[in-house]
Amino acid sequence: MNQVVDIPFGFKQDAKGRLIPEAQIKPIELERDDLTKDLIEEAKALQIQMQAFKRKAFADVAAFIQLSAEQYDIQLGGNKGNVTLLSFDGTYKIVRQNQDSIRFDERLAAAKALIDDCIQSWSEGSNSYIKILVNDAFQVDKEGKISTGRVLSLRRHDIQDERWQKAMQAISDSIMVTDSKNYIRFYERDNNGKYQPISLDFANI
Repeated sequence: MNQVVDIPFGFKQDAKGRLIPEAQIKPIELERDDLTKDLIEEAKALQIQMQAFKRKAFADVAAFIQLSAEQYDIQLGGNKGNVTLLSFDGTYKIVRQNQDSIRFDERLAAAKALIDDCIQSWSEGSNSYIKILVNDAFQVDKEGKISTGRVLSLRRHDIQDERWQKAMQAISDSIMVTDSKNYIRFYERDNNGKYQPISLDFANI
């Protein structure tokens, strides 16, 4: 945050903090300064409006979900879960999504050891496909991180071996939610019946 400086009349402060008489500043530089500050002020005002709209949108959707649940005498808590709302004619769609960022703790190493034990004990060759999947799942990327998606995909395999089941439980127990973000998106159906996003991203407008 810039420090507030009492600038004398007829002067402007430059980027180095020096006070420069306006008479010594080129007219085009003064115009650039005015344009930049005017647009920034408008951008800040728009940002405040968008923040207020975002809060209102989340609150209104949550209130409607609660109202809908009350029709069945159900009380819902929190603001999680993916929900889609459609206008009566299907022209408009609102999607509220929750996205969790996850990582694994040290119990993932125990899961890998159990899985390796399974593969070694199974008859050679009969589970080569699973071995490839496992080795791929536990590979790290350039940043040394394991793909959560590939590891979690191992749980889809219906293998009844007790050690495999323990390994899958260890994977589940090792999951840690590090961040949770809520998104709300708005769509309008075009003439071809496809829902097109109503972009609130300045770069995509």
